[in-house]
Amino acid sequence: MASSLRINSPGRLRRSGPLDRLRRGSPLVRFLVRRILIAVLLVWGITLVTFVLTNLVPGDPVAANLGQRAVADPAIVAQWRADHGLDKPLPQQYVLHLESLLHGDLGTSQQSHRPVGDDLAEFVPATLELAGAAITVSLVLGVVFGLIAALRRDRLPDHVLRMLSLVGISVPTFWLALVAFYVFFYRLQITPGSGRVDPGLGAPESITGLYTVDAALTGRWDIFVSAVGHLLTPALVLSLYTIALLTRFTRSAVLEVLGQDHVRAGRAKGLPRRVILRSYVLRSALVPIITVAGLAFGSLLSGTVLVESIFAWPGVGQYAYKSATTLDLPAIMGVGLVVGVVYLVINLIVDVLYGVIDPRVRLR
Repeated sequence: MASSLRINSPGRLRRSGPLDRLRRGSPLVRFLVRRILIAVLLVWGITLVTFVLTNLVPGDPVAANLGQRAVADPAIVAQWRADHGLDKPLPQQYVLHLESLLHGDLGTSQQSHRPVGDDLAEFVPATLELAGAAITVSLVLGVVFGLIAALRRDRLPDHVLRMLSLVGISVPTFWLALVAFYVFFYRLQITPGSGRVDPGLGAPESITGLYTVDAALTGRWDIFVSAVGHLLTPALVLSLYTIALLTRFTRSAVLEVLGQDHVRAGRAKGLPRRVILRSYVLRSALVPIITVAGLAFGSLLSGTVLVESIFAWPGVGQYAYKSATTLDLPAIMGVGLVVGVVYLVINLIVDVLYGVIDPRVRLR
């Protein structure tokens, strides 16, 4: 039944609908519903911001796409603007843009002459594979290094890890990518060259768009080994800054928890050290660590532009760069929307993890 009867006051019955049942539901469900509704509003905000900023960019998209000789002909300019909807007022353009988005249409790229959605479906998985590998390496090494530095405070491992993390934060990612490509590929020839796989192998059968996953699912282990080899160097380069950041932040978070009363009480009870670390220290330190990890994933997405260019990685970073240089407005707005949605999804996952780790968060 869509609704049920419940007693509201003596002698009176009132139907309770879905909203009433939601208010009486578990705190975690209410927490998730609130976050999803906020995410929907933020998606609308992203569409507005990307549209406004894209149209405020200085430059003439007609000249960028047709050339200066075509711009000299008013008839050609008028026809091109009419074909791409640029002859209408900006508010009307935005309304048409929203209507297209609601139908799953991101527009047509002015450079590739393909739907922007098809272009992004081709390039986004490559970037997600690179950023996903980088954040996985960053989380494992950053948390482990930070934990070691905290447990060995003011000793040799702590000093070494703090120095290395300072170097990792200070070194520019694009410079490190150039050095890594020159040293390991050009000079030592111990890593593969550019691209996602060796040219002679080709791409695996597309299932997820992630070459390593698709090769493993289809049993193409030769492609899998090649894809991992091509992924290793750019992922490590991209993750260096995040490893350093997580190392320093994990160290601070763990040191703060180690000085709290409940940890001292656990030690006084004679609990094993591994139990204290797992149940007392790491659980309490996970919330701030997850916060930094979510922000770090966003910075990885923005950092892929230069890394993808240096390693010729065919991802959304290169696509965004080419779209920006040619003032391909539909492609620029499509990239902005996709990156913004990825940020929102990561933040939603972080919020859900908050609620799972710390029940007090669900009541906010």
